[in-house]
Amino acid sequence: MSEQNISKPRVFKTGATRIVEDTNMAGLSNEEIRTLLKSSYPEVANATIRESQLEDGTPLIEFLPQPGRKG
Repeated sequence: MSEQNISKPRVFKTGATRIVEDTNMAGLSNEEIRTLLKSSYPEVANATIRESQLEDGTPLIEFLPQPGRKG
């Protein structure tokens, strides 16, 4: 028998907030997720995206805020 590749849900992180992918997010690209999240998390709009994996192999997508100017 061949092993089936069961993908783990992605984890999205912005600051201290962790969001686990659900069925509504499945199949969306990272940019589409950014669009979905930026209404609740405005810092995501201009953030840099960094992809890595957790120790258990779960994909981790971090939105790293960019320093900016105020005023």
